[in-house]
Amino acid sequence: MALSSPGTGTAAATPDPSAAPVPSRGLLPLLLLGNSAMYTLYVGVAGILLALQVEHIDPANKVANFGLIAGVSAIFATVFNPVAGALSDRSGRRNPWILGGGLAAVPAMVLLGFADTILLVTIAWCLGQAVMNVYQAALTSVVPDRVPMTARGKASAAVGLGLPVGSTVGALIGAAFSEDYRTGYLVFGAIVAGTAVLFTAGARERRLPARPSLPLRAQAAAFASALRHHDFRWAFIGRALLVLGYFAVSGYQLYVLQDHTVLPEGMEPEEAVAVLMPLTSVAMVVSTVLGGYLSDRFDRRKLFVGASALLSAVALVIPALSASWTAMLAFAAVNGLAFGCYMAVDTALVTMVLPRAQDAARDMGVLNIANAGPQIVAPFIASVIVSLSGGYTALFVVAAVLAVAGALAVRPIRGVR
Repeated sequence: MALSSPGTGTAAATPDPSAAPVPSRGLLPLLLLGNSAMYTLYVGVAGILLALQVEHIDPANKVANFGLIAGVSAIFATVFNPVAGALSDRSGRRNPWILGGGLAAVPAMVLLGFADTILLVTIAWCLGQAVMNVYQAALTSVVPDRVPMTARGKASAAVGLGLPVGSTVGALIGAAFSEDYRTGYLVFGAIVAGTAVLFTAGARERRLPARPSLPLRAQAAAFASALRHHDFRWAFIGRALLVLGYFAVSGYQLYVLQDHTVLPEGMEPEEAVAVLMPLTSVAMVVSTVLGGYLSDRFDRRKLFVGASALLSAVALVIPALSASWTAMLAFAAVNGLAFGCYMAVDTALVTMVLPRAQDAARDMGVLNIANAGPQIVAPFIASVIVSLSGGYTALFVVAAVLAVAGALAVRPIRGVR
């Protein structure tokens, strides 16, 4: 999974983002639907079915194998996301990339369902990450295309709701097909493909001016140039730190429930995931809506981003202090409040510190390296911490420290309050 910045995109046709046209009534529901489908697949596949499949193939080495698969596949996410964003900028189109990536999810999921070795699972999930990030890069390029700066908080909140909605649906479907991987994978692929068709049929796009191709060296220099921008660089660092801590824990949620948490008698770990995800999702919905609205109302982005990152650290300390089921419930609720607000408001903040409006999708692709890149490192870090410490308590503590560092990283940003 490459966690995206919902509400990114290009402003090639509208050099002044504040002058972007007011979005049509149907755009935000379609963005919610498109992002929900994306997170449905990411959570259901990576969070449940893939973890169970890896455990079924090699139970003794599940932590190391899962970390390897997650890390290697995240490399594909890191590469394909900014490249696909740049290609959509150059073509002046979004819908063909959304449709193509969405439809390609079906064969990728079918291949994953038939994989029966760790090597084949790794290859199949890498392909899945690649096509999903083509879909994701184009989808996350819509808000700056069509939404004025003054409404970015509301638009980002609407798009951000895709995470809690998709997480809940993905957890429920994943739990329902925990004994039938192949059918479950096919269902997830079909959801994304169907949503891609609906989105591209309903969200008519304005063709943006096509842009000439650049030599590979010039493209690499252009990607790096975004990080020389002071505010954008600190936004990148803050996002990377928080995401690293978040995925170091969330990627191993099923194993945490199996090997760390004392579950109520008779409750299976898959059932526990199906309980925690809706709880987290409700909390995310509340904080996403409130965070987006209040950050627009008070015109304060850094305050909300920093406070929500600190709240995430508090949430991570809870299961470190207690392995009880009650502690996990509290963690799920508080973490949902923190992460929902963070993603909604930080997304709005980032769209306000883009170095160049005409390169918005490319630069947001660079920012998405701060989402996908830590996901490469997180599984390896998590597996090493768990292996060396013999449990998951140390993992929660390290993740909390990273969240605090992410909160502090927004302080140097000067162009946004």
